[in-house]
Amino acid sequence: MSVTVNTVSSEGFRHSVQIDEHELFADVPQSVGGEGSAPEPHDYFDAALGTCKALTLKMYAKKKNIPLTGVTVEVKRDNSEEQKGKYALHVKLTLKGVLTDAEREELHRVADRCPVHKLMTTTDVSIETHLSEGAFSQ
Repeated sequence: MSVTVNTVSSEGFRHSVQIDEHELFADVPQSVGGEGSAPEPHDYFDAALGTCKALTLKMYAKKKNIPLTGVTVEVKRDNSEEQKGKYALHVKLTLKGVLTDAEREELHRVADRCPVHKLMTTTDVSIETHLSEGAFSQ
C-alpha cells in the first residue's frame, strides 16, 4: 500500500491523494484560506476510525453468523484542546438488523477492538520524514 499526495494547483491548498488505485482529495476550510472543496486531514483521521469500526463489525458478524444487516457510525471530534495534546472522538454506533441484546453488547465490545481504534489508543507511532533528493522545480 502506498499513499502519494500531490498539490493540484500552486495557487490553493487542494491536494490529490492517491492510495494505490484510489484517488481522493484534501483541502482546508475556507476559514483558513482554502476552498473547502474536500475533507481536511483531520476528517480523514476521524473517518479512518469510523470506517474501521463499521468494517470490523460487518466482518465479525458475518464470521459469527450474527444477523447484522448494516452499521452507521457517527464520529464527532472535540479538538478544542488539541494544542494541549488532547483530541477526543465521540462515536455513536447504530446497529441494524434483528439482533438480541447479547449480540448488540458483543458487537459493541468488538467495535472498540477494531485495528484503527487500537492504533489510535495503544500504539507508539513513529514517523520519519525525509526530504527527496530529486530535482527541484519552482
